[in-house]
Amino acid sequence: MSAPERSDDSFWDALRTTTQSRIGLGRTGDALPTRRVLEFAAAHAAARDAVHQPLDADELVARARDLGLGEPVVVTSRAADRGEYLRRPDLGRVPADLSDLEATSDGAADVALVLADGLSPRALTDHGVALAAAVLAALPPDVIVAPPVIATQTRVALGDHVARALGVRTLLVLIGERPGLSVADSLGIYLTHRADPEDFGAGITDAHRNCISNIHPPEGLGYADAARIAAALVVGARRLGRSGVDLKDTSRAELED
Repeated sequence: MSAPERSDDSFWDALRTTTQSRIGLGRTGDALPTRRVLEFAAAHAAARDAVHQPLDADELVARARDLGLGEPVVVTSRAADRGEYLRRPDLGRVPADLSDLEATSDGAADVALVLADGLSPRALTDHGVALAAAVLAALPPDVIVAPPVIATQTRVALGDHVARALGVRTLLVLIGERPGLSVADSLGIYLTHRADPEDFGAGITDAHRNCISNIHPPEGLGYADAARIAAALVVGARRLGRSGVDLKDTSRAELED
């Protein structure tokens, strides 16, 4: 579909306020204008930097203490470094050692909270602690959350092992999502619930999880809205006894009621 003939860019400027997609880029001869080429190159560089930049775990631990859940515990996957993590997703799903975590568990918590670098450590650095605080504020007061776990070189499934080590039924993984050419600092929340903690890590697939994605205010989903959805899913999972495809987000319907 060809663009309407306009003498200025006002038509596309108005549409750009509704999306982060690249639209109405224009052309110079048979090529894109230099400005648009440079914007694309900058976005690509930001995405690459977000993927490769390692997480400053010590700095995140210091900030996570303010959540008031106790001393954070740092765990890492079996991926030795960022390069191996990117080449070997399987290693990112398995923890290297959880002995420190197991030593801190008293089995009293209902929910495990994992702050994971994932494919965008930048997203976790920018949004992780603030989002976690919003989730904690939204959860029912009778829900006990374990001390936060900071996970590096991590894929979502590593959280299953954390939940088993802590003996909890409900797992929330806040993880950096794969950067794109529009957003390099987006977080996702993955919820997994099993009736029996011993089932964690055995046959768990994405069908057993619920995901809240695109969390990166102000352009993406805000902390409060994401936390409201996460809290509703936690309550629903505890009531239903499972998560994933059988569990639906009812938070919006509850607001309308």
